[in-house]
Amino acid sequence: MGIKKSVIVLAALYAATIGDAFAGTSKFTGLPGNPELRSASALVLDDDGNIIYGKDVNTVRPIASITKLMTAMVILDSGIPLDEKITITKADRDLVRLTGSRLEYGASLSRREMLLLALMSSENRAATALGRTYPGGMDNFVAHMNRKAKALGMTHSRFADPAGLKAENVSTAADLARMVSAADEYPLITEASTKTRLDVYPYRGRGHLTYGNTNRLLKNATWDIELSKTGYINEAGRCLVMQANIEGEDVSIVLLNSFGKLTPFGDSNRLRKWMLANS
Repeated sequence: MGIKKSVIVLAALYAATIGDAFAGTSKFTGLPGNPELRSASALVLDDDGNIIYGKDVNTVRPIASITKLMTAMVILDSGIPLDEKITITKADRDLVRLTGSRLEYGASLSRREMLLLALMSSENRAATALGRTYPGGMDNFVAHMNRKAKALGMTHSRFADPAGLKAENVSTAADLARMVSAADEYPLITEASTKTRLDVYPYRGRGHLTYGNTNRLLKNATWDIELSKTGYINEAGRCLVMQANIEGEDVSIVLLNSFGKLTPFGDSNRLRKWMLANS
């Protein structure tokens, strides 16, 4: 998407927050019926930012690892070297959720590889290390996350850490659609978030580690996904955002607070089936 499209998307989303419907030429405009989604909040937009489907789009909710899209944008905006090596330390361990990691203390990868792992495999230590090694440290990094959100017009969003481990990382479906639109402008984010497999070598003299993508829909041949990010913590439920092409049209999909590991993927398939059946 270009600058013109981003402006159109933001304008349409602003209209969505006050309940207006935009007329459009998409084949998916004004579809009858209801896809019966199980996600608490959902928003689907066409390529011009018109609403195809919306459900509780302005409720503020924890967003878990969807946060990592903002982390990636702040890193890429900064212009800091992507080939610089970053080493995992005890400061990168998860003291909030106590999750584990295959990146042990002393693991060393380039900033680019850390970004790839954070996006495709939702590697928490990789995301935390990106924030820790940002100029000015973690506090400055989080401040830049919130500054970026404000610049994007994400007025109901707040970021508290780069991995999305804290429940204080919050947003709305409408705000996240803005973030997806912005993230789609970064080729490295679209590449990383849709990569299905990556081998990395974080330890000298040892073999590789293989990482896979957390979005199982990328292995489904019926889906053409251009950007993707999953998220989960107890407070957020299962979350999924995507930019996908359906029947030749680009659509943005935001699904928040689904319970059940496979529910966001089931909701995505229900959405797609509903759209194709009624278009």
